[in-house]
Amino acid sequence: MEHNDDAAGPGAAVVRVSGELDIDRAPALRTELNDAIASAPDSADVAVDLSAMSFCDSSGLNALLGARLHAEEAGHLLRLVAPSAQMVRLLEMTGAIHVFTIDPAPPA
Repeated sequence: MEHNDDAAGPGAAVVRVSGELDIDRAPALRTELNDAIASAPDSADVAVDLSAMSFCDSSGLNALLGARLHAEEAGHLLRLVAPSAQMVRLLEMTGAIHVFTIDPAPPA
């Protein structure tokens, strides 16, 4: 996982996720997302670039859902960017697709 505060434009924060997001990697994602939210300027979006993620299980989804709430409480919008078909299916099956803002293309 990689956190870059300027990749999505001035003031925006981006966390890039690659590989599998499962029970072993979910705690690291939580930490990265919390850091991104804490360091994002007032009301800036926090983008989670999923374009290089190959798989997500329920623990990964749980980390994303928790971060969405944390971001909202801190005055930020957490956006999921370029999710795979598997991730979209997981979001649809759980009903979580309705609580996230989803962007089709990764940030520059």
